[in-house]
Amino acid sequence: MPAAAREAAGGPWAIELFTSQGCSSCPPADLQLGKLGRRNDIVALSFHVDYWDYIGWKDRFATRETTERQRAYARTLKQRYVYTPEMVVDGIGHDPGVSLDPIKSLLAEAHHRSPRRATPELVRSADGVLTVRLGAFKLEGPADVVLAVYDRRHSTAVGDGENGGRTLENFNVVRHFETLARWDGAAANWTVPVGRFKPEQGMAVLVQQADHGPMLGCNKLEPMVTG
Repeated sequence: MPAAAREAAGGPWAIELFTSQGCSSCPPADLQLGKLGRRNDIVALSFHVDYWDYIGWKDRFATRETTERQRAYARTLKQRYVYTPEMVVDGIGHDPGVSLDPIKSLLAEAHHRSPRRATPELVRSADGVLTVRLGAFKLEGPADVVLAVYDRRHSTAVGDGENGGRTLENFNVVRHFETLARWDGAAANWTVPVGRFKPEQGMAVLVQQADHGPMLGCNKLEPMVTG
């Protein structure tokens, strides 16, 4: 079933968790993201960062690219430093994400700031190709259309480091992301060939003000997952 496009106040809203399997403070936020990801009005993504890999456990999902995305948000949001866990809510603010109340407050602020949404439509054809469609939308400046491909869930037995001896549950783990286009607000569509994702992976499209600004819209398309 396609994820429909719309221009409305109903979201979805984006939550990006920057986390690491080498960080002992992260597991509660990882579980929180898993719960948030079950909501239809939330696009929840987990970006694993690599700067804790040196303290005893190398996170197999961490990449330089995901770490650089967090650093870019830190510059945009005028943070003095990066940290984990960190949930960036709709590109407008951040919090560790261990407690739900601050996330609810940031979501409420996102609703207030962005009453109209440029929500993309995501459709997979019979041959597996993904099509992303956006209707015309009035922009104040250019926007980036970003595709994120993610694994729905992973369970990892950690052998060393701060979480040594624990089995960690991670949800919506981003394995690949790319900017599809710099968008000017005109009606447009893009196709993503099947070689860039697997049938069991989820896909999300984030539409945000250029250079890691606030979200203008987002959507997800994902297979069913059990457990």
